[in-house]
Amino acid sequence: MINFNHLRVFFHAAKSQNFTQAAKSLFITQPAVSAQIKALEKTWDLIFFKKRGRKVYLTEEGKILFDYARRIFEYEQDIENLIKDMQQLKMGVLRLGTTKTYARYFMPLMISTFHENHPNIKIQLNEGSSLEMTYSLLEFKNEVAVIAKVEDHPDVRFIPFSREEVVAIAPVGHPLTKKKSVSTKALIREPIIMKELGSGTRKLVTNLFTEAGRTPDVLMETGNTEFIKQLVQRGDGISFLVKEAVWAEVQDRKLAVLPLRGKKLFLDVSVAYLKHQHLSPPAKAFVHILEQIAPGNLTLKGIGSLMAKMLSNRNKRPVSGTKQSTNLPKGKARHDL
Repeated sequence: MINFNHLRVFFHAAKSQNFTQAAKSLFITQPAVSAQIKALEKTWDLIFFKKRGRKVYLTEEGKILFDYARRIFEYEQDIENLIKDMQQLKMGVLRLGTTKTYARYFMPLMISTFHENHPNIKIQLNEGSSLEMTYSLLEFKNEVAVIAKVEDHPDVRFIPFSREEVVAIAPVGHPLTKKKSVSTKALIREPIIMKELGSGTRKLVTNLFTEAGRTPDVLMETGNTEFIKQLVQRGDGISFLVKEAVWAEVQDRKLAVLPLRGKKLFLDVSVAYLKHQHLSPPAKAFVHILEQIAPGNLTLKGIGSLMAKMLSNRNKRPVSGTKQSTNLPKGKARHDL
């Protein structure tokens, strides 16, 4: 097996055709270069250099070996440059997980903000329930997830990011909309269109009924928020969604919010990643941006407020040569989990 220390010394000596210059390039002594060359020649019983006076010349065998060695050490330099590019975020991949609705409403703006700072990083965005995305971290499918904390896991760190109010919604004109407050007991008489298992909203609503010693009448369950809103508008049942997800429909009087008696429901959203695994440079950079836009006080801050902050920051620092829109599409500025 070839000794790469010997080969490296041979390459520098052959490149300069001068042992003294090779020694300077390698930060070793000239006798050390001579010794390494002799060791290489002895190992393979071949002569790679001929000397005349103070000059050295490659033999035919030396010329052949140098051609291959040159390619090897060019690749070595390419690899070093590659590693430096990854360290400096000039290339790499960011693997993110989030809920389907966050992927639709929040992530486009978040990813656009990240891309402005790191345009050469490729992004892979995966969608699913909060629980599915938690498991995706454990299976190394994603490095970072923006999700609700559905269940604890000793290997996953959850960093609080935002707090969303979850409201009960009903069609406009529903009898419960005429009440000043609605009890959990009153809600069990209504068919409920529930978010899918594994979602943070589903867990929150289930706990609401469990604490009251009640069992909800689940008409159906789905992860499609828009479908839920359509069914509620048609009068097929009531549901629970993040307040800002139904903001436009409530303003347009297509849906009504039922005020819950004695309490409000809040969903804590977190940035999640594995505790005992090093984050890649792209993942570290993404988490850093999230930390910069996250508020210190989560009580009154939801994703809607965070998005407004991000848009404000984008207005303050325009990107050269790029037109940045500061208006979200109608009906797209709200979200849910």
